[in-house]
Amino acid sequence: MSPSGYGACVRTANGDEHKQRIGWWLHGRRRSRHTRRRLSYFRAYDRGRSLVAIAVAAVGFVLSWYLIHHGWYGLDKQWDTVEYARYGHYIVVRGLVPYRDFALEYPPLAIPIFAIPALIAGQHFSGYMEIFGLGMAVCGVLAAGCSVLVLAAQRVDRRRLIAGVALVALSPLLLGAVLLSRYDLFPAMLTTAALAAIFFGWERTGFVLLALGTAAKAYPAVILPIAAVYVWRNHGARQAIACLAIFVAVVLAFFLPFLVIAPHGIWWAIHGQETRPPQIESLGAAVFLAAHQLIGTHVSLYFTHSSDNIDGHPAMELASVMSVLQLAALLAVWLLFARGPATKQRLLTAATAAVCAFIVFDRVLSPQYLIWLAPLVAMLPGRRGVAAMVMLACAMCMTQIWYPLHFVQLKHLQPVESWAVIGRDLVLLAMFGTLAWPDVPIWRKVPTPVEGSSAAGQLAGAVSVRETV
Repeated sequence: MSPSGYGACVRTANGDEHKQRIGWWLHGRRRSRHTRRRLSYFRAYDRGRSLVAIAVAAVGFVLSWYLIHHGWYGLDKQWDTVEYARYGHYIVVRGLVPYRDFALEYPPLAIPIFAIPALIAGQHFSGYMEIFGLGMAVCGVLAAGCSVLVLAAQRVDRRRLIAGVALVALSPLLLGAVLLSRYDLFPAMLTTAALAAIFFGWERTGFVLLALGTAAKAYPAVILPIAAVYVWRNHGARQAIACLAIFVAVVLAFFLPFLVIAPHGIWWAIHGQETRPPQIESLGAAVFLAAHQLIGTHVSLYFTHSSDNIDGHPAMELASVMSVLQLAALLAVWLLFARGPATKQRLLTAATAAVCAFIVFDRVLSPQYLIWLAPLVAMLPGRRGVAAMVMLACAMCMTQIWYPLHFVQLKHLQPVESWAVIGRDLVLLAMFGTLAWPDVPIWRKVPTPVEGSSAAGQLAGAVSVRETV
């Protein structure tokens, strides 16, 4: 053997062939080093781009949050924080137990959100508002960061990334001051973080966060079947069962103590939501608003369950129909996801479609519910994501036509406000259709015995030909 420097070979009887093999090996090592350098560069580039996008989204959200405290946004006086502060006073000052000593229609994990500001601010409602608002701003920043992180991880193009950042950063301005006095950013943050954890492979952490979101606001539970199927397909039955067990254990940890000491209070909170009439802003109520505007149908309202609702037996019947449609829409989303490949992109799209179905067909469609969708829609890739972003932004802007400054006009069934509600609900319905539209065949053709034997013959012929060649 006589090596002749870098890239030399061993002279053998078949020296040419051996030289070629060593050349391939050396070329492969050079390409491998070059590829690793390129991958390292792209990872660093993606990491830097993600950090910049997250920072812009966070700063934009904080600026938007600041702006909705001023100008005409500051004219909103319909504060749910008045009710939250009363609950906090009952718990902190008077030592009452929720569900047992006073009625509470919110899930158990909402209790700390009401009590902690009361514990810090004492009897001062202005201090309560400031502490509560600071907590919700933090939740909004975290939700925006998780959403943009998932979007950037999919390596979307620059325009799509900018659009996603803009949606989460400007969502307070698009939806209005309603966010300042609602705690919905807390479950929205938990839900977005849960999907981000599952997306990046932290399945058990994701199910813990999903359970926490369910214990704070019931709607994240509609994502559970989709997440379970995704884990089952990608990581096996054992991991999926473990994740489901974690979810159940966390939810029971919050609900079980109150089920023991106040089962009637928990039952009232659940049963009350399932038997309430259609709230004036819901899709079911939009039918009555349209009938009133078009043909003069009489519509009367009454206040219950902390909302203004359509009165009468037909309204209650329609509310029951909407509940059936809600369940059917959720089943359709779950089954369509189960029939297709369990990819990360389909996970995000199906989860967003399920939350949208829950909102659109619910008996209540309060303005703050749209913030549940903003971080979920922002991280959707492809044309569906772009279309959903445009429709959600339109729905948010249309909400400000009547809420909060012109809600009294809506209760008086004025045309502009009524048609704004109808239009907003139809936009959300179209968005659900866009997200839930099947990307896999609904009906799969079952091959007949003749087709099966023909296909088997063709396959056998192809194999025999390949072996002959």
